[in-house]
Amino acid sequence: MDKSAWYRKIPKVDILLEMPEIRLLREKYGHEIVMDKIRVQMEELRRKIGAAGSEEELEAAGESIRALPQAIEESVQEQHKPRVRKVINATGTILHTNLGRAPISREQAEKLTDIVTGYSNLEYDLAAGHRGERYSHFAQLLCRLTGAEDAMVVNNNAAAVMLVLSTLAKGGEVIVSRGELVEIGGKFRVPDVMAASGADLVEVGTTNKTHFSDYEEALTERTKALLKVHTSNYRIVGFTESVGIDELKPLAEAHGIPVIEDLGSGVLIDLEKYGLHHEPTVQESIRAGADVVCFSGDKLLGGPQAGIIIGKKKYIQAMKKNQLTRALRVDKFTVTALELVLLEYLNPEKVVQNVPVLRMITEPKEAVCRRAQALAEKLTARGCAAEIAVVPCESQIGGGSLPLERLPGAAVTIRPQHMSTAALEQRMLSLPVPVVGRAADDAVWLDARTLSEADCDILAEELTEVLA
Repeated sequence: MDKSAWYRKIPKVDILLEMPEIRLLREKYGHEIVMDKIRVQMEELRRKIGAAGSEEELEAAGESIRALPQAIEESVQEQHKPRVRKVINATGTILHTNLGRAPISREQAEKLTDIVTGYSNLEYDLAAGHRGERYSHFAQLLCRLTGAEDAMVVNNNAAAVMLVLSTLAKGGEVIVSRGELVEIGGKFRVPDVMAASGADLVEVGTTNKTHFSDYEEALTERTKALLKVHTSNYRIVGFTESVGIDELKPLAEAHGIPVIEDLGSGVLIDLEKYGLHHEPTVQESIRAGADVVCFSGDKLLGGPQAGIIIGKKKYIQAMKKNQLTRALRVDKFTVTALELVLLEYLNPEKVVQNVPVLRMITEPKEAVCRRAQALAEKLTARGCAAEIAVVPCESQIGGGSLPLERLPGAAVTIRPQHMSTAALEQRMLSLPVPVVGRAADDAVWLDARTLSEADCDILAEELTEVLA
């Protein structure tokens, strides 16, 4: 077994560089990148030849030598492939944090593309002809929609809470109910955010019951604010009691301090009209007397990741002057996308159709079932080697919003004939447009509530090949 002969068959670098396909790679991606991949592939070939223990293994190494230009090309292209990719969400979780939460509509994305691919008036007042403020693009919209006096936006709701507390309560105490000391994703907790802001937490009440007198008795000269936190990602039910903003407002006014509410999911429409449980709206908080309200942009609002802060003008203006604001400010993509989504709310009759998250949440069960049936028929007609069925299921909103809500609908179940369910799941994640479903009862479930018509067309094409 003469390995030296096989080593000599590996092409020299200068010969590889002059191959037409490699020359095209160099022109497109640059000499250094291509050279780096050539070195890696050649080192791998030498390793294969050195590890070969039989003629068959050497022959396999020879195949790799012949396929070297193609391997180099694939390696270079793989490095330039974006790691953030479009995926199909077939989990039935609408606000899936791991999959980017709220999607924006294609119409909004097209308008966004038109604006951000060139220059924009991000911080330029076109009417006055001089520097403007990036918050101006959506501040009036938010005030009109919520009834607040002023508004601003930072990069997420945890940042919003930190900015609010740092501005209004740094060096002082903030009173909050024990039943509202929530933890959001990634182990970020209200007490930790408060500590980072420089405010001291004063817990009152118990997990399930907090009374007005608890707040009243906790007030001291160091009290800078009363904080309400909406438990948007869990519910305490049964023997419970809490104190509303309208009750706290007179107490706060008597001591000259603000009432702050972290609403979390931040819904702007009444979801009860669509058969869901009541979720406190931003407008309700403002009407109840909250001085400052903050909430997420990419949850029930249906926009980009953002921490939206609304409330009394004097407090918002103070936050804009805080040095943290510069570090937490949003960029042109977020400003543009948020304004486009907020504009949809000017038409209450159309907003549930034009904002994808609201459309999925409010879509009738019958429509979801029809889409599931259509997808199942496409897969069956294409001769997929699998047992395919349509079954009833319940979807969830996710993203720490309406945790008890379950949305009835339908899913397509796939039980493959020639591979395991786990193998099918893995194959789906490796597709050109990866598909994220869920496994149960030895089948892959594709929940139709989070699938669009376009998603179903892609699914039918891709799964036909996988299940051939």
